[in-house]
Amino acid sequence: MTKQPPVTARIRNIAELARLAGVSAGTVSRALAGKSLVNSETRERIQALAREHGFRPNQMARRLRVQETKVIGVVVPLGHERRQHLSDPFFMTILGHLADALTEDGYDIMLSRVIPDADDWLERIADSGMLDGVLLIGQSNQFDAIERVASWYRPLVVWGSHRPGQIHCTVGVDNRKGGQLAGECLIGAGRKRLAFLGETIAPELAERYQGLCDAAAASGLPAPLKLDTHLASDIMADEIAAHIDRIGKQVDGIAAGSDLIAMHAVRALADRGISVPGDVSVTGFDDLPLAEQTIPRLTTISQSIAAGARAMVDALFARAAGQDTPSVEMEPVLVRRDTA
Repeated sequence: MTKQPPVTARIRNIAELARLAGVSAGTVSRALAGKSLVNSETRERIQALAREHGFRPNQMARRLRVQETKVIGVVVPLGHERRQHLSDPFFMTILGHLADALTEDGYDIMLSRVIPDADDWLERIADSGMLDGVLLIGQSNQFDAIERVASWYRPLVVWGSHRPGQIHCTVGVDNRKGGQLAGECLIGAGRKRLAFLGETIAPELAERYQGLCDAAAASGLPAPLKLDTHLASDIMADEIAAHIDRIGKQVDGIAAGSDLIAMHAVRALADRGISVPGDVSVTGFDDLPLAEQTIPRLTTISQSIAAGARAMVDALFARAAGQDTPSVEMEPVLVRRDTA
């Protein structure tokens, strides 16, 4: 019968390792951190004991002691659309780029989807002591709450729109200009009866609609119809279908507030035998990877999501280091494909 090797007892904390090594807990902590204050022989002996007994220091506890967690909070506030999910293609796209940028810099992510039922929701996040900074994806309808926290919490950067005089640092596209580009694209295709699909409670979508109105007014066209459409994917398709059934042939150009809305609109039109772009031209907004994979491929406004995510992370680290970083407003770009 083969004799089994003895099982080595697992050490649970620094105090137990210190007793085994016959030194103080402080010496163990310094040895495991590789500090030269501990002579090399003692340091190597303690590290060997730690390996033998399967001991790994609690990195979070160590980080909290030095007031650095190496964790960034990525928060999605949904005051304007409580049924929207993190599985939304826009969130997944920007989250992927933020995660790439943060992990490349040695940081972990704490992801939160927040329904802001209490006024101090952002204060609780900033004051948690668990984070080195916070990135917000979207302002939702929480502009005042974000302004309040930004007045005292520096490592906070928001994907969203910039208003003159605001305190919080934002990175985002010029949404109004993007809406205007979408309108000009539709009008250039000969469309004269325009509509906007989207909920204008969120400031970004409100600005996109206003930009569409700017383009219509500049061409002497009537104000585009505003067809309220939620961003929550579970009700979006039914709302769009109902809008199209109701407006009939009143519209020949649709500017959607997002790529996902535009994709559902193209599907609803096709289901009713309405040709895109033959009968109706459609534009989206975001330029998600899915936009060039649909049939027909989606004409859209690019937000430069990858570059924006990198700019958010750079601004966050600069602010954490005490620098005063301004907001970044990127230029929207019309990406012409098949739907307009």
